[in-house]
Amino acid sequence: MTNANDKRTVHKLDRRAVLAGAAAIGALAAPGIGRAQTPTIKVGVLHPVTGALAFSGGQARQGAVLAIEDINARGGIRSMGGARLEALLADAQSRPDVGAAEVDKLNEAGAVAIVGPFASGIALATTQAAARHNLPHIVDVGVVDQIVTRGLSNTFRFGPGLATIVDTALENLVRINDQAGKPTKTVMIVHEESAFGSGMATTLNQRLPQLGFEVMETIRHANPTRDFSNIVLRIQARKPDLIIPSNYYDEYVLFARALQQNRVQTKGIYSILGGGASSYRFVKEFPQAADLVMDCNHWFDPRKAASLALKNRIEAQGLYFTYEVFLAYSCMLLLADAIERARSTDKAAVTAALASSTFSDHIMPYGPTRFVNGQNQGARPVVTQVQQRDIKLIFPVEFASGNPVFPRPVGRG
Repeated sequence: MTNANDKRTVHKLDRRAVLAGAAAIGALAAPGIGRAQTPTIKVGVLHPVTGALAFSGGQARQGAVLAIEDINARGGIRSMGGARLEALLADAQSRPDVGAAEVDKLNEAGAVAIVGPFASGIALATTQAAARHNLPHIVDVGVVDQIVTRGLSNTFRFGPGLATIVDTALENLVRINDQAGKPTKTVMIVHEESAFGSGMATTLNQRLPQLGFEVMETIRHANPTRDFSNIVLRIQARKPDLIIPSNYYDEYVLFARALQQNRVQTKGIYSILGGGASSYRFVKEFPQAADLVMDCNHWFDPRKAASLALKNRIEAQGLYFTYEVFLAYSCMLLLADAIERARSTDKAAVTAALASSTFSDHIMPYGPTRFVNGQNQGARPVVTQVQQRDIKLIFPVEFASGNPVFPRPVGRG
């Protein structure tokens, strides 16, 4: 719950009714006679902050709300007289149907646009619901390409999609394997059951054999899963050279810990959108399980001072600087830029401004934002590896902070 001491301008939606017209809480602007008359612009912040995806959803919400604080502290939307952004917080409860219902509530509450909702399966539902209201919807993380291939003119995905991520991941996997003398020939895929993991597994089964890798087995698991012992036993029996996991945070960490506790020896773990692989939390809490894990995923640009400053602010609050945080943060800045240029809260005007965006004031390793059919053409993933209890970028080489360690030395699996 928001309290009187919270500096964030937020408004939480009641699940039973829309609490329209609530005032912003704890405004950041200096007190003055005209403060009460400062206009506000309501924006939806929709993530799964309860249920199986609560950690990731909470991280994403944190990033979006922090961006709103920064936008308001810098003067708000100047083209609209310094209008302040007001966050309408909504909880998808880790369920697509609930996410869609929350979109309806956000629209009734007067949201000019929505940022969220982290998971691909939820995004498929929320973007469709937003389209019924012509409500602009910026997708922060969801990677399934169907999100932006359905012709929904209100939908904009800031990060890279699944096809781009898989292409980048496999290109760099081949490069890493070739540089090491091609020690990896056999692969097992372990994936979660939703649209994200299932789509990933289908694509990998098509692409890996074309690149000279044998897919020995593909194992699907439920969300949530709390016991990976049977899956680990299957891996031990098949003895693949490489494991490719694609799962959300909790399951990823449990799976990696089960591999480490059972002393499963492989030449490597090469994650693609591994929910825990590029996570400082995972590295801090379970350094042995995280050791030398590679991942193709979203990441910030460590060359930018703004990236490091935001990382320090997040960590100073006792939180982890995860991709959910910095993607949602960047998406809210993108939305503010569009409203600034639209000079209006009209939904059609904001949608048009997003469609013509050249936004580049972000902390990602991207070029300027350019949307084609709702997909940001400037977005790209990176490959990281956990080394010496830190996360190093190993590709692209132009801003790499480390070199790949591959294959894993014996005894490090």
